[in-house]
Amino acid sequence: MAGLLRSVAARIGAVIPSPRRPGPGPAQVARRRQVAALQRRQLAYAPELDGHADPGEIVWTWVPYEDDPRQGKDRPVLVVGRHSRTLFGLMLSSQGERDGQRHWLALGPGEWDRDNRPSWVRLDRVLTMREDSIRREGAVLDRPRFDRVGQALRAGYGWC
Repeated sequence: MAGLLRSVAARIGAVIPSPRRPGPGPAQVARRRQVAALQRRQLAYAPELDGHADPGEIVWTWVPYEDDPRQGKDRPVLVVGRHSRTLFGLMLSSQGERDGQRHWLALGPGEWDRDNRPSWVRLDRVLTMREDSIRREGAVLDRPRFDRVGQALRAGYGWC
């Protein structure tokens, strides 16, 4: 049946989402104890172009919506820490209404956005993701902007 539907959809130009395959899941909101452990560690800027996501790099992964975790979207995430194959990150947004909002810090434009739009990073929602759930690499955030994020996390959110 699914094959027939795809065949018909292909002929009329419709897009039917493929069935969800088992594998790496989407990013998840970090548990309190994970965040507490991360906050006790020194934030370290450590991007390396070695094929692994490191603190200071922006990667793309599936992030669930807060109001409906069953839905979400592919979005850029700033990696701020890692433990083995688990990454910790902060999501980015290009929505201009974020400017000046509590818990959001302006980053400006960067290579992670193909339209070169300004971005904001959300400071109060730490995400965890498996390294194999990353869909694509985005860019390396420069050191001064990473340091501004770290400064904001230390000043307002209890990070070391």
